[in-house]
Amino acid sequence: MASVYQVNKGVSRPMEFKGLKGVYIGVLAGGLVFLLVLFAVMYILRMPLLVLLPTVLMLGSGLFASVFRLSRRFGVHGLAKYLAKRGVPSFIRFSSRRVFTGLKGGARGRF
Repeated sequence: MASVYQVNKGVSRPMEFKGLKGVYIGVLAGGLVFLLVLFAVMYILRMPLLVLLPTVLMLGSGLFASVFRLSRRFGVHGLAKYLAKRGVPSFIRFSSRRVFTGLKGGARGRF
């Protein structure tokens, strides 16, 4: 008996668009919205177009290059892991033993 339903085999895959994976799509979209607002504000302030267009185009190309580089280097969840690892201290310094004396349990499990 043939099945009427189609099986979606890409359910657990991360979202990907033109080589960008996961959160980087949102980062790029946010950066483009920021550039659009920047262009509008600078245009309203009557900045000459000969200065305005190259500035926005250079910032946009830098945004595209950096986001694609981050996506290629770290992958879907790698940037979050990298930033989390940087936040973990390499050592913890205690000035007293009071922290350890109040703990329940022990190395041998006698307590």
